[in-house]
Amino acid sequence: MRGCLTAQREMIFRQSEDFPYTREQALDRVRRHIPDFTEEEFDARVDAGQIRWSYLNGEMRYFDRFLESLCKAEPDFGHRAGVLLAGNESAGKGSREDGRIHRCIQVMRSQGKMSVRIRIRASLRLSEEEFTPGMFVRAHLPIPADCEQQSDIRIEEIYPSGGRIAPADALQRTVCWEEYMENNHEFYVQYSYVHTARYHETENREVSGIQPDWFTGEETPHIMFTPYIRSLTAQLIQGMESPLEKARKIYDFITLHMKYTFMPAYFSLENIADNCAKSHTGDCGVFALLFLTMCRCAGIPACWQSGLTAEPDFCGAHDWVRFYVEPCGWLYADPSYGVAAVRMGNEERRKFYFGNLDPYRMVANNAFQASFTVEKAHWRADPYDNQVGEMETENKGLRYSEFQRSKQVLSCEEL
Repeated sequence: MRGCLTAQREMIFRQSEDFPYTREQALDRVRRHIPDFTEEEFDARVDAGQIRWSYLNGEMRYFDRFLESLCKAEPDFGHRAGVLLAGNESAGKGSREDGRIHRCIQVMRSQGKMSVRIRIRASLRLSEEEFTPGMFVRAHLPIPADCEQQSDIRIEEIYPSGGRIAPADALQRTVCWEEYMENNHEFYVQYSYVHTARYHETENREVSGIQPDWFTGEETPHIMFTPYIRSLTAQLIQGMESPLEKARKIYDFITLHMKYTFMPAYFSLENIADNCAKSHTGDCGVFALLFLTMCRCAGIPACWQSGLTAEPDFCGAHDWVRFYVEPCGWLYADPSYGVAAVRMGNEERRKFYFGNLDPYRMVANNAFQASFTVEKAHWRADPYDNQVGEMETENKGLRYSEFQRSKQVLSCEEL
């Protein structure tokens, strides 16, 4: 009970960062882009759950990324606001990113795979307000992990020197620095690797009805077979024998019925998979966690995978899932990219991301809520995943508002 209440208190403290806007401030933020945006339009989106809010000290406060969510989930709204979000997942029809993914799918189908050498630079820096000369700082940055998709991983540059590199097979792989800092400097790592995406045909596949039982259990607090998850999963897969078709049915449920929205920090979320199943809203990690949980509930082995989307002109945090079907082996699913494909009206792409991924990825994490090799002593900014890095001092774990993060794709060369 003490641990539960301590966590709840920290969640309450963090809510003000996720929900900073009053109603007037939220309306003003939209009207800077759409001057004729009405209060009625705002209220309609609040009532529809498209604009997140929370009560703080008795007042409705609105989510800090609600405008970006509207622009991503509603292409017409984004066009009206003049906001164009970068990256393959946010691509519009006919865009450069749209053409890139279309070509990627064609290459993978014709050649069986596609490989890309990617070079990335990522950094962390303590906010000046948090810095005191001589203070102790522990910093973590994610780096590529050894996995099926990645090879020839090279850690090319680390600053400061002496950062501790986790083993290649670490479940959440990082480079970690521990330092008493006299000057507030940047921590950075530059690395390169080859990412190979292999094509898996999932239509009309003959598969075994006998599956291994590993990676099919619950993991508190979010991978839980709640009564609702059990009932929903049973309803979706009723009468099915093939584990591949069961997984497809779950993927179809998520991608065809759910809407993308940016989420508050995962630290503050409870019962993530269950709440997603009920609200029909989420982001890449929330959709991935629901797919993973329902697969496990159906007896299909499933594991978390995450890191970055690493495109020639964009670098962003992203999550997806591996699931196992005998005799196919490990397959991949990206429900968020599937939802994006529905948004674009691209059924071919939606089907592709059941069983397959594009090669524009960096895998740093192969498990949900895994510990670092050099563990943090205090709260993590994200206790479940690690895509952009973590920092802590001798006295506390730092929240995202207390340190700066950057990531950049330096080169992306198709092999």
